[in-house]
Amino acid sequence: MRKKLGLFAVAGLITLASTPSMAQFAKAEDAVKYREAAMALMGSHFGRMAPVAKKEAPYDKDKIKENVAVLNVLAGLPWAAYGAGTEGGEAKAEIWSDASGFKQAQDQFTTALGKLTVAADAGDFDAFRVAFGAVGKSCKSCHDSYRKKK
Repeated sequence: MRKKLGLFAVAGLITLASTPSMAQFAKAEDAVKYREAAMALMGSHFGRMAPVAKKEAPYDKDKIKENVAVLNVLAGLPWAAYGAGTEGGEAKAEIWSDASGFKQAQDQFTTALGKLTVAADAGDFDAFRVAFGAVGKSCKSCHDSYRKKK
């Protein structure tokens, strides 16, 4: 219980600190580091669920719910770090030249994550697998369009 309360306290603080009005960066490279760190954390928590979705690890609904809850907090973080003048890092120039397309990709991710949240909250493995796949597709689609190839 204490662990969960701590997680929710940290989540609340991160959410408050990540609102666009507070997310100001002194230098473009600060924004790049911030958004790449947020994306790395999102990838970590998403990746922890991949073996479960692939049926390579047992389904533990509580662990899935915990990872999805963290994803919901992290999912709000990177977007404020894509403002004008923050070009660089692994982000393609199309993020700024196709702002509406980038916003649409962000919205698709948010919608897919919402469905993953519903499935995780319900403890429905089959719904989780479908929703997990949709989130993964939204990430891939955005990365294909807006992230430089490594």
